[in-house]
Amino acid sequence: MSKPLLLITLFITTLLTTCYSEAEVNGMFVFGSSILDSGNNNYLPNSTARADYLPYGLDFPLGSTGRFSNDRNIIDVLGELLGLPSLIPVFNDPKTRGDKVIHGVNYASGGSGILDSTGSVSGRVITLTQQINNFEGVTLPELRARSVDLRKYLFVVGTGGNDYLLNYFLIPVGQRPSLISFTMSLLSTLSRRLKTLYSLGARKFVLQNINPNGCAPVVTAPMSGLCNEAINAAILYYNAHLRLLVDHLRLSMPGSKLVYINAYKIIRDIIDDPTHQGFAEVKQSCCKVSSNGLLCERGGSVCQSRNSYLYFDGLHVTDAVNAFIARKAYDTNNIFEAYPTNVKNLARL
Repeated sequence: MSKPLLLITLFITTLLTTCYSEAEVNGMFVFGSSILDSGNNNYLPNSTARADYLPYGLDFPLGSTGRFSNDRNIIDVLGELLGLPSLIPVFNDPKTRGDKVIHGVNYASGGSGILDSTGSVSGRVITLTQQINNFEGVTLPELRARSVDLRKYLFVVGTGGNDYLLNYFLIPVGQRPSLISFTMSLLSTLSRRLKTLYSLGARKFVLQNINPNGCAPVVTAPMSGLCNEAINAAILYYNAHLRLLVDHLRLSMPGSKLVYINAYKIIRDIIDDPTHQGFAEVKQSCCKVSSNGLLCERGGSVCQSRNSYLYFDGLHVTDAVNAFIARKAYDTNNIFEAYPTNVKNLARL
């Protein structure tokens, strides 16, 4: 080997070694809905909850990958902050096998919820149950074959919003279960799913609560821009009990460590005082939305000052907000934003 080539090889080796050694965890396994989906639904031919077209990904280096944003989602930013060497690949991509799973896999599916019945209005989705089955049945054997220690990974779960918007509030009022019983059903189901992951070796969990979807444009447009506080009250009730669940699970899952991310508060603070948080538009969607008011119109127009907008489409936030939430989750010292500690501390435990 020539001396210049040897020097280049040594430089690259040193650079890679440095990058890997600086990573605070080995990777992330991600479960949930469209707030975390990086493109799994691209592979579902009958799903209407897809973001694999412009203007989604308008600012993302890889284009329209299926992220419900103009650029990155929360998982992308968290990965950067944690020092991971690459983006977390989606499970449904046939290439996400073998060594590709070493730094984690994203199983999240837009339109899904905690309950298997949620998401039927979005066509085919990957339920939370199936997401965990995919981890257990396909990815886990490959990890075990490589002697991977799951204690060095974060298991990130962000779901529940669709259980209210695309399930509970679509049920005719006279036929709905009580809010309390429905919410307790969500929490008990989620608890069982988390305990399944724990039984498979997961120890570090990041649980993101539900955004204030009662203020999303798809909800507020028919109400002259006013937030639907009935929806927000239901979400707040769930979020409060999810925080309590963190303490309960810590006791019932010995050796586990859980962090609760209050995305609701972080976003609501932007809505209530946008200028102070660095935003300007918190009511309108950045993109032109389709007739249902939820997703961007394919190839439709888009705002220019995307970093000043809260919402990119009728429900999902912009890259700027995803980055804002991720950074808060990573290193805030405010226990009302990340409880009982932040992701940075969790990674180092």
